[in-house]
Amino acid sequence: MPPVVHRFDPPERFVAGTVGEPGQRTFFLQARAGLRVTSVALEKQQVQILGERIDELLDELMATDDVTSVIPAITPVDQVDNGPLEQPIVEEFRAGTITLSWDADDERIVVEVFPVVEIVVPIEADEDDLVDLPIDEPEPEELFVVRLLPAQARVFATRAASVVSAGRPACQFCGGPVDPAGHLCPRANGFRRGLG
Repeated sequence: MPPVVHRFDPPERFVAGTVGEPGQRTFFLQARAGLRVTSVALEKQQVQILGERIDELLDELMATDDVTSVIPAITPVDQVDNGPLEQPIVEEFRAGTITLSWDADDERIVVEVFPVVEIVVPIEADEDDLVDLPIDEPEPEELFVVRLLPAQARVFATRAASVVSAGRPACQFCGGPVDPAGHLCPRANGFRRGLG
């Protein structure tokens, strides 16, 4: 059976956002076109890396002469999107692999999000057998595809960085996240440190 493809080409809105308090947040990618909204859950690191890679790709494209589209160096002020995620948030799937590419024909950034795939290993296989086993990844049941204009991609990258940095503050000594009640800092030999 062919996979269900949630395609937005281009979306009216494509953002990263969160639900929950810092330290307990769930991260989402969300696209909207008209009344159609798709939300995919993912990890904080995935949001951070996707935003950084989009920024890097746009910077590389700005340095070439092959692109005719206008690629903004920074997010246009009138396009900054700090709004909340669209409600209700219905998780379609949890993101596994995310691919990023440039479609030179349409001059669009293409983000493809595949669900987490569990690979089943036979119980009777020992460690030596695993080296020779062919990996038979099943076809994904769903796929989230977003094709962004360069300005939309820059807006996404800026918001992704903002969403990631809006979490718990970092400890000034060890760099680990600090909860409101403090944290056990390894640099303080296990003593609890707060934000002060």
